[in-house]
Amino acid sequence: MINDIKQYVNWFRHSSPYINAHRGKVFVLMLGGEAVADPNFDHIVHDIALLNSLGVRMVLVHGSRPQIEARLSQQNLKPRLHHHRRVTDEETLRCVIEAAASVRTEIEAKLSMGLSNTPMHGAQIRVVSGNFMTARPVGVHDGVDLRHTGEVRRIDAEAINHHLNSGNIVLLSHLGYSPTGEIFNLATEDVATRAATSLNADKLLLFGADQGVFDSKNELRSELLTRTAERLVSNYLAGLDQTDEPHTELSRHLHAAVQACRGGVNRCHLISYQEDGALLTELFTREGSGTMVLQESYEQIRQATIEDVGGLLEMIQPLEEQGVLVRRSRELLESEISRFTLIERDGAIIGCAALYPFKQDKVGELACVVIDPQYRGGDRGDMLLQAVEAQARQIGLERLFVLTTRTAHWFVERGFKEQAVDALPTEKKSLYNLQRNSKVFAKPL
Repeated sequence: MINDIKQYVNWFRHSSPYINAHRGKVFVLMLGGEAVADPNFDHIVHDIALLNSLGVRMVLVHGSRPQIEARLSQQNLKPRLHHHRRVTDEETLRCVIEAAASVRTEIEAKLSMGLSNTPMHGAQIRVVSGNFMTARPVGVHDGVDLRHTGEVRRIDAEAINHHLNSGNIVLLSHLGYSPTGEIFNLATEDVATRAATSLNADKLLLFGADQGVFDSKNELRSELLTRTAERLVSNYLAGLDQTDEPHTELSRHLHAAVQACRGGVNRCHLISYQEDGALLTELFTREGSGTMVLQESYEQIRQATIEDVGGLLEMIQPLEEQGVLVRRSRELLESEISRFTLIERDGAIIGCAALYPFKQDKVGELACVVIDPQYRGGDRGDMLLQAVEAQARQIGLERLFVLTTRTAHWFVERGFKEQAVDALPTEKKSLYNLQRNSKVFAKPL
């Protein structure tokens, strides 16, 4: 019991940076009808309530595919697809409206709970829904009239932001309305993507049955660049025949993530609605629980190659002359170039860091952390630190240390604590330069 409490306290403390980072940000959460029908949905509602209490501004987008299918079956109506879109005739539209209303009501009811001794006690969440979307018909596609199947024409971002600023959660369904008063059945992924881009959301979170994307070794991919995600979707679509079998959930979600990133959303997350706590784990832990799809940047972090020696020397020489860094000859840098991680911007090196492992001690030295003076003030140093920490964990290291004379505060702010020189690995201790009198700081991984 004591160990459980300590673990909880430790996790809660380490979640503080994420709490601060997420406060006031706009998140769009897409919950398909499958998620709402899943037994774990109550837990998801509890986690949404927690995010609301932490100051996250949320838009929930819900679907109702299985609920529509159930109503069509009850009416002895056969679902009809054309190029993977539902053909929504008058009879189907009635089923769509009933299903959407049912799901929306269930979500509102869950978010209204406030029983004592439950996570919802005292939440007092206000949910707002309405005609925030203008829609238009898809029309005739390859000779087939899709009738009341539509697409998003416009999202009223100003109205939604007004409600978010008031502390309300905004709930969007997959029903859209035209200026002529018509009702259209929209793809939930289209609504979520357009909402995220129109609101300049910080995140789009897509709940699916799976945790995310798995590689050929059946290992979860924690991150994907948009170009990789786009290639995966293209490969999937190329393998489809011309039948009207629906796209897989994962392909739809990946496509939505790519579209959102292309539209300016920095990060999209694919997480499981079946896994208890997946939302909190993804948002408040370093490891996450799903797959994050990231925008490409004209800045990239990569491993250094021998061709980078000249650019590295040019960047670090001024700091060597000031005594901030230990001098490195070109020959030494060439022999150690594989230790370096770089930030490259438009072909120029603007940041670097090096990792020197002491595998026997399961310790690594973080060295030569440099950001070009023209590019300081952002989070590039943190990005380099995270990249080096990931490398260190991958090769089995359990701790990082750094020797510094002038930048101690930067490392302390990132979890490093001062250590005695005697705490250094034996091999490093023998090379310690007493004249420089560098301070030693270390942190666990």
